[in-house]
Amino acid sequence: MVETEKDTEILKDIAAGSSKAFRALYARWEPTLSSFIFQVTRSKVLTAEIVQDVFLKIWMTRESLVDVKDFKAYLFVISKNRAINALKKSLADLERMKKYASEIQFNQQLEDDNVQLPFSLIDQAIDQLSPRQKEIFLLHRHERYSYREISEKLGIGKESVKTHLALAIKSIKNHIETKIALIILLIDFISKKID
Repeated sequence: MVETEKDTEILKDIAAGSSKAFRALYARWEPTLSSFIFQVTRSKVLTAEIVQDVFLKIWMTRESLVDVKDFKAYLFVISKNRAINALKKSLADLERMKKYASEIQFNQQLEDDNVQLPFSLIDQAIDQLSPRQKEIFLLHRHERYSYREISEKLGIGKESVKTHLALAIKSIKNHIETKIALIILLIDFISKKID
């Protein structure tokens, strides 16, 4: 049986409510779809979420599948749209973070309990710090140690603590700004491919 005929039969079965046919469709297309979406998002987590959303949409609108003539094209259009929407949402989140960073000095922003930045991006940035910078940053930010307390605990000078903390904050800021720039470029690239 030709692949498109096979897909057509599976789609008819899914439209009739066959969960077995849906599992077969998922098994057939999930690897290809995941690969495609990962090329767009470069994020395993985002890719998994989008693939799940796409197949959920297919299941929720299964009655309309009988009208689909080219399932591969249908699948990739849905996927592309979901990926673009997810990237736009990420971009909007990152733009809000960038706005925070430009309105408030970054040092004060990180020390202010009332300012809530998306933690995953900050956690990524913290993980990329040198071991000493990471240790000092976490002692100051998470453990609430003063410069003097950190200095005594680590056996280094107070000025050294200030320098490491300043470098850590600068590194975090650069990491966030780089991620924002990459997402903007990616969305621009995807938008041009769509047109």
